[in-house]
Amino acid sequence: MTKAVYGHDLIQAFERWAPPSLALEGDRIGLQIGTLNKPIKKVLVTLDVLENVVEEAKEWGADLIFSHHAVIYRPLKNMRTDAGQSKIVAKCIKNDIAVYVAHTNLDVAEGGMNDWLADAIGIQDRTVLVPVKEEKLYKLAVYVPQSHADEVRTAIGEAGAGAIGRYTHCTFNVEGKGTFLPGEGTRPYLGEQGKLEIVDEVRIETIVPERLLDAVIRAMLDVHPYEEVAYDVYPLENKGVVHGLGRIGTLPEPMALKDLAEKVKARLDLDGVRLVGPLDARVRNVAVLGGAGKDFIRDAKRAGADVLITGDIDYHAGHDAMLEGLCLIDAGHTIEKVMKKGIAAFLKKYLQENGYDGTEVLASECDTNPFTFV
Repeated sequence: MTKAVYGHDLIQAFERWAPPSLALEGDRIGLQIGTLNKPIKKVLVTLDVLENVVEEAKEWGADLIFSHHAVIYRPLKNMRTDAGQSKIVAKCIKNDIAVYVAHTNLDVAEGGMNDWLADAIGIQDRTVLVPVKEEKLYKLAVYVPQSHADEVRTAIGEAGAGAIGRYTHCTFNVEGKGTFLPGEGTRPYLGEQGKLEIVDEVRIETIVPERLLDAVIRAMLDVHPYEEVAYDVYPLENKGVVHGLGRIGTLPEPMALKDLAEKVKARLDLDGVRLVGPLDARVRNVAVLGGAGKDFIRDAKRAGADVLITGDIDYHAGHDAMLEGLCLIDAGHTIEKVMKKGIAAFLKKYLQENGYDGTEVLASECDTNPFTFV
């Protein structure tokens, strides 16, 4: 028997990885059209929500469009069904197609948009180009009877607690005696009402990033045997993961700017790119930033980049890069189309791991790039 996922469960899984809190202030993200309170049998992943994409979703029978760019970015002045952005919104509503948007939270997320771009280009040993937010860390301490310590440790580890660098499921455990006296109306797992109970317990301590704290606590409570669970949460001064826009790293070997541009064209399936800088300039330290990157030219230079790969560079921004001695590869905003395969792979993995064999995911085949090279 096939099982389809509910929209809110699917999106909650995504937002545990790329939470809305990572988005830049004022960004238009989240559910923009429709409802997530329904079974989702087909998800179409797209860079933009244009009319051809909605037609593709309609013909395929999609219940949900997962987009990078907002379908409602500027305020709608009307809701005409025959023109403009409102026509697209109306068509989604008419065909019961929900639209969910993940924009700068996906750009910033570790392993998200900018890491996919860096992977495609072959940028190694990379770090965040423009820091945006440092994640807060918490210490979770929970008291568990010895009989259930392994089960609780596994549950919180699977929920994401205990990650330190490349190590996971890290905990510290101390054995001791727990005492409690069940009062009237209680249903204790151990002991009986009115009698002081002394139990062999384990205090399990672990570290949890802020974005996973609620999920880890839920996972712990779900498997803990006690009616009332004793646990503590402490804020930590330890430095958490730094999230930010763009990535900077190195190429395996230095190469000419022109050769790197050809590589970018091929790897990102582009018709053409624009360059700033000598074609024979040798580059190795490479910064990449999906979308419009003209405001981050000086950041790239300060970070030690020889070249910045981005989109939407205007005339004067090109001059700014020349003055900074920074090469540019303007590959266009459309390089962000890598998110179609990236998000589709993420959603498919989640569905498979959780037994949702009644839901399909498709990367849109529509071209939404408004520009043509001649």
